[in-house]
Amino acid sequence: MNLHAPVILLLASFSAVGADSLTNAQPMLGFSPEAAAKERDLEARFDSALKRENLRDWMKQLTAHPHQLGSPYDKANAEFIADLFRSWGYQTQIEEFEVLFPTPKTRVLEMTAPEHFTARLAEPPIPQDSTSSLTSEQLPTYNAYSKDGDVTGQLVYVNYGRPADYEVLAERGVDVAGKIVLARYGGCWRGIKPKVAAEHGAIGCLIYSDPRDDGYFQGDTYPAGAWRNENGAQRGSVCDLPLYPGDPLTPGVGATKDAKRLSQAEAPSLAKIPVLPMSYGDATPLLRALRGPVAPEPWRGALPLTYHLGPGPATIHLKLEFDWKQTPVYDVIAKWPGRERPDEWVIRGNHQDAWVCGADDPVSGTVALLEEARAVSELTHRGGQPRRTIVYTVWDGEEPGLLGSTEWVETHAEELSRKAAVYVNTDSNERGFLNVGGSHTLERLMNEVARDVPDPETHESVGTRWRAERILKAAMADRKEIRDRPDLRIEALGSGSDYTPFLQHLGIASLNLGYGGEGDGGSYHSVYDSFDHFTRFGDPDFEYGIVLARTCGRIVLRIANSQRLPFEFSNFVDTVGRYVTEVERLTEEMRTGTAETNRLLAEKTLVVTSDPKQTFVAPKPNPEVPFLNFAPLRNALTRLQGSVRNFEAARRAAPANAALSEDSPALDQALTQLERSLLHAEGLPRRPWYQHVIYAPGFYTGYGVKTLPGVREAIEQRNWEEAAQQIQIAAEAIDKFASQLGRCAEIAGKAAP
Repeated sequence: MNLHAPVILLLASFSAVGADSLTNAQPMLGFSPEAAAKERDLEARFDSALKRENLRDWMKQLTAHPHQLGSPYDKANAEFIADLFRSWGYQTQIEEFEVLFPTPKTRVLEMTAPEHFTARLAEPPIPQDSTSSLTSEQLPTYNAYSKDGDVTGQLVYVNYGRPADYEVLAERGVDVAGKIVLARYGGCWRGIKPKVAAEHGAIGCLIYSDPRDDGYFQGDTYPAGAWRNENGAQRGSVCDLPLYPGDPLTPGVGATKDAKRLSQAEAPSLAKIPVLPMSYGDATPLLRALRGPVAPEPWRGALPLTYHLGPGPATIHLKLEFDWKQTPVYDVIAKWPGRERPDEWVIRGNHQDAWVCGADDPVSGTVALLEEARAVSELTHRGGQPRRTIVYTVWDGEEPGLLGSTEWVETHAEELSRKAAVYVNTDSNERGFLNVGGSHTLERLMNEVARDVPDPETHESVGTRWRAERILKAAMADRKEIRDRPDLRIEALGSGSDYTPFLQHLGIASLNLGYGGEGDGGSYHSVYDSFDHFTRFGDPDFEYGIVLARTCGRIVLRIANSQRLPFEFSNFVDTVGRYVTEVERLTEEMRTGTAETNRLLAEKTLVVTSDPKQTFVAPKPNPEVPFLNFAPLRNALTRLQGSVRNFEAARRAAPANAALSEDSPALDQALTQLERSLLHAEGLPRRPWYQHVIYAPGFYTGYGVKTLPGVREAIEQRNWEEAAQQIQIAAEAIDKFASQLGRCAEIAGKAAP
């Protein structure tokens, strides 16, 4: 069966819309009709300049050797990329930072009881993968920023290792204090797993890839198929990213050579216990040796064994030692100055460092960015110099914790706060559907671009295909809105890639996008994320690399060339209104649930278990949920709605050429400050680096976003006093946004007749 047949059938029903969407009659945000026609002509020339063979050649070059942070080939790649930009005419430099980056010296994992087993902890070469044999250049399987340690303890299986999983363990009388936990990858970002384990008293953490999530349960394993084989393991960082990204020793300041640094003991983002990743081949004997309660059905993976929780009798010895050294980061920064507004910057980025060879993550996105930049330079050489400055950035050190981008942003914070208009990020890219998240002031722009880019498989627009996928995946109750709404909603951004310091620390409006869903997985952060794997299973013909270049190229060119910056605010106010409704509903659901649970406990009618073989501990009554006053948020939202109406009225009243008036630079400057107005200088509670009051990674999700994070997380933690404070802080930020938008309306209105 063709798994994508439902999407194809649904696309057929959109054919008229799709055909319409690629015509030149559609409006273009930030452009008059005449200027839009010129821009479309420019974009057609941009498309014709793109060459698919460049992507293949550059990927072959960049992935020929492992190029993790600090490796010789990492520096060689940065120099190769910088030379390309220079050859195309960009003002190019490599900026260097010094960061803490530990690499392993000792890795020992063994089961000492009830039988002895020593984990292999290696990904063997396979003949079908030409770079998998470069073992002397590879980093072994490990988790960066794990604590050094030599610990022995009984094993406990904790599912995905999320806070909710420990609640299930507690209900079954399983305590992890003094134990070593075994968590499977998935469910949350990997750094959350040792963080929560340490909070519950565990002395060590193991993380394995279960074949249900990432192996033979999904499809044939590599090299026969794309999925992770029994020896594949996922490297990755376990620094506490929700506290702050970047160099653990220089939070908030650039990690230049003379920067003041914390000691390792003072660095709060370093893991508190030793952590090690492993393959499901190595995990199988450990899981098989566990006893204790049988794991709940949703916790069971696809290994041929009964999943038990423990503790023990499996006893684990884990010994880890690291070389904690300062390592250079090489960021490539390439600028093309704007002809009219050189101090307004459109910044475009992708990283190039990898855990091993990294064809999918990140080189699939890197080569698309390079081809995009080459084609943009070709346009400029032919008289199409952009109105605003375009800055192409290729980051180093993303994998260990967004090191290169964060240190660059922190170093240049003052200049970026004045000049940066938008940041556009990509990372991995494969065949499939458009995925996009970002600032909702850019939602309309993203929809317009998606409408104008053709999909190579369906020959409709990528926007039409995006809508079809969203309808098929949505709950029945949500499908009508997706069908009827003119624009598709983009996702809110949490963390996990290089947009984080731009958006959540400096308040620079950002987008993060890529294609995927049809390239099979299984190579993530593995030695097998290689040119051979990618060109068989990811994007063999680099069709979607070209699509990504077309998509991002349009975004960059439209922002760079628009008569006024293409922000739009009705989508933003609608989205913030949804977030306010969500936190109100969350509070009410908690109030209702608490009252019902406490009533049943009081009547002693709560059924704890129907299985006499299981041991459960009844929950303690929760305090009642007090009244929370959401009126400040609702009032701020009302004022924002009024400011949006006033701005749109002023914009419509201005003549078509008003965006070229002497007031236009002032309007642009005012527009770029809108996202900055959503920052709170003191940051979020207990993590001041994150200053955006609308978007942040969750304290216990890592990559996953929390919207209205200060309010939402205080409610989830039942910290009612803090929730009330955060409601007021969020309301004040929304009010500042509304006031700033009012100033934008005044500037736009000056050109009105």
